[in-house]
Amino acid sequence: MNPGTVRTTCPYCGVGCGLLARVEPSGGVEVLGDPEHPANFGRLCSKGAALSETLDLTTRLLYPELRGVRVDWDAALDTVASGIRAAIDKYGPESVAFYVSGQLLTEDYYVANKLMKGFLGSANIDTNSRLCMASAVSGHKRAFGADTVPGCYDDIERAQLVVLAGSNAAWCHPVLYQRLVKAKREHPEIRVVVIDPRRTASADIADLHLALRPGTDVALFNGLLVWLHDCDETHPLFVGEHTEGPEEALAAARAGGADIESVAACCGLSATQVLAFYDLFARNERVLTLFSQGVNQSSSGTDKVNAIINCHLLTGRIGRPGMVPFSLTGQPNAMGGREVGGLANQLAAHFDLDHPAQRALVQEFWKAPTIATQPGLKAVELFRAVEHGRIKVLWIIATNPAVSLPDAGRVRRALDKCELVIVSDCVRHTDTTRFAHVLMPALAWGEKEGTVTNSERRISRQRVFLPAPGEARPDWWMLAEVAKRLGFGKAFDYANTAAIFREHAALSGLYNDGTRAFDLSGIAAISDEDYATLAPVQWPVTKDNPKGTARLFGDGEFFTLSGRARFVAVVPCPPAYVPDAAYPFVLNTGRVRDHWHTLTRTGLSPRLTAHTIEPYIEIHPHDAATLGLGEGTLARIASRWGSALARVRVTESTRSGAVFSPMHWNDQFTSAGCIDAVVNPVTDPLSGEPEFKHTPVSVTPLAPAWYGFLLSRRKVTPDNATYWAAARGQSLWRYELAGDELPRDWAEAARTVLCTRDEKVEWIEYFDKGARRYRAARLTQGKLESCIFIGPDPWLPPRDWLASLFLLDVLDAPTRVSLLTGIPHKGGVEIGRQVCACFGVGEIAIRAAIAGGCASVEAVGQHLKAGTNCGSCVPEIMALFPAKDKARKSA
Repeated sequence: MNPGTVRTTCPYCGVGCGLLARVEPSGGVEVLGDPEHPANFGRLCSKGAALSETLDLTTRLLYPELRGVRVDWDAALDTVASGIRAAIDKYGPESVAFYVSGQLLTEDYYVANKLMKGFLGSANIDTNSRLCMASAVSGHKRAFGADTVPGCYDDIERAQLVVLAGSNAAWCHPVLYQRLVKAKREHPEIRVVVIDPRRTASADIADLHLALRPGTDVALFNGLLVWLHDCDETHPLFVGEHTEGPEEALAAARAGGADIESVAACCGLSATQVLAFYDLFARNERVLTLFSQGVNQSSSGTDKVNAIINCHLLTGRIGRPGMVPFSLTGQPNAMGGREVGGLANQLAAHFDLDHPAQRALVQEFWKAPTIATQPGLKAVELFRAVEHGRIKVLWIIATNPAVSLPDAGRVRRALDKCELVIVSDCVRHTDTTRFAHVLMPALAWGEKEGTVTNSERRISRQRVFLPAPGEARPDWWMLAEVAKRLGFGKAFDYANTAAIFREHAALSGLYNDGTRAFDLSGIAAISDEDYATLAPVQWPVTKDNPKGTARLFGDGEFFTLSGRARFVAVVPCPPAYVPDAAYPFVLNTGRVRDHWHTLTRTGLSPRLTAHTIEPYIEIHPHDAATLGLGEGTLARIASRWGSALARVRVTESTRSGAVFSPMHWNDQFTSAGCIDAVVNPVTDPLSGEPEFKHTPVSVTPLAPAWYGFLLSRRKVTPDNATYWAAARGQSLWRYELAGDELPRDWAEAARTVLCTRDEKVEWIEYFDKGARRYRAARLTQGKLESCIFIGPDPWLPPRDWLASLFLLDVLDAPTRVSLLTGIPHKGGVEIGRQVCACFGVGEIAIRAAIAGGCASVEAVGQHLKAGTNCGSCVPEIMALFPAKDKARKSA
């Protein structure tokens, strides 16, 4: 490892990849995969590979503010503490709430939970992890007696059958997916089944893709449970000695219609497909079921989780190599938040909030004046309480609920009404910070230190390699300072993050004789020096197992009162809202390949924004034709709760009657692209997780008077556009535009947007009024500053060549002549749309490589590097091969 290199952990998804970060002499940062980290062995996805592009300070919140005015830390912290104290004195502790994030480090999370539940006396602390993993938590607790993922990543190579249920791992957990791709390539006998209404990139390696009807997962797995039983494909010894309730689960499954034909009809599949899946599950002992948001984000998400677990219990396929139901966590520290009790219905260290004796133990350990005695408000109901005036003070930490919660318009109305909104974040301008009365600047990745826990229970360190900018501080420090001002100084007098970790670990071992899964007692006395060098380790970590624990339940011992795993009787439950004449389509939401959450980090990277620069809606060709929607046009997606605008993508990858739209876009990047404003707010009654995957919507064509795009070196305000979407590029901002009204004078309108007063510039223009076409370019001293292209339809010139001109200091004569055509002159180079974000390889270069003799994805990778890092772009590369070469393309 080079001198000055720091080992740290990626801040994106729950894979928890290890990184090597080094500040270069130029001031830039080099980020590489850590070849020694067991989560990724040096491999990175496109987002991790582009982290160095997201570290500038242009969008950062650097100083405390009160109502938009910069103040010192004392003024901000005093305001927060006095606001909390006044609310509690007048209305009680239930009038205060914290809404936190899976982006927090475990130490931050621990202090927030301790302050709220042990010292303010309310459990009104919830986290955005409620939106992605809460159903898995509830399912684990029902079945295992604890929120515990039984397996580890090594099970990917050990499995004979891998079932991806509601998981587009190719895009959302790409490092793990590529591990599966490699395992299948080296062991062709491994079988992969993908269960997803959409044909995603993950289905590329599937031996069987079940494009089931949205919301029918329970019926599919209940049918599997009954089929396994009736075909005598069970593990009677394991079931008899280590489980309880199989008869009730089987009876419930039968009552819901579990024969092959009934399951097929319910799921919208053929009987042949269903039988093929069931037969694969039966014939392969080592079955790994990887499930994620497609299972969790449902009004019956907990039941879906338990329907999967039931099948593993019936066959005894749990806790042994290659045999596990495995929840893939969405965020980098959603697991760490669950360890410290970051959800409103949890207590720290896997203690039970509903158990008086366990509450007393935690209260005594904390030396707290009080302890929450009942579960707090879960995310959606918490913001409803804000809207109704029951929550007077809301502290939001490291998250953007005005974008990410369902029924986002209602969330914004609630925030607007709240008496005191406190936001601590590292970003100054988000859809949420605009509602803040108090803003407090937080340290970001690379500036803060602590721990995170990934999907396989592996704790890793995030470490500092950048100086703290401005007056930014750690989140735990802000919380502790507020606690001191409230009179709780002794309990929050932490010297550093190591001190917090020691307390957290010590609590996990308190009276823990193996009755609680989470246990770090083996490192509870860790020194500051050892904490600084702590290597990745999987909990539980005890004195008997100081190196951690890879798998759980292999001994048949569970954390229920009986020590047995529980079968849970579940019946198929339709989504809360079903399509009707007014809203005939089912909306499914999710992530795209190169973006993350609400774009506050990935939106800074030109590499990552190049692949998908605006919100879109995927729709089946039959539905598009019926509605009169064409590829590249715009559509309005509307529900009973709100509406959004998006670009149309016509594709057979989605079922007829269903549409898909990504969740990332917000008011900072588009005029009306927040899809969660459309999503219904119904939640799972047990987990509180929203139904992001099933909202009835209408889809209607937008008929703008004009379409256009604008490229500019500086950010602009496209006032004349009804629709706009902005994305950062190399040395420019790119805007996609459309408008309902034609300006009387396009030249004047363009100058109003692009020029400052008295600015001396050169304009090149073309205008065809009859055809409603306008094109213009603005130059200063021969350098392209901006250009705008307008037309009556979306069929405008490609943007990529024009964008490349912003990298030139001066445009030569042939380029100036070709500029307004949008087409390179002879000898000019066009790269086409970006396909590979890791290496910046465009479509045209890939097509040229194929035409030049590259006969496989592997050959393209050797020639251009495309597809050789995270592999997320491999399906797109494959799609560029001529149809006759499909059989050869993935050699």
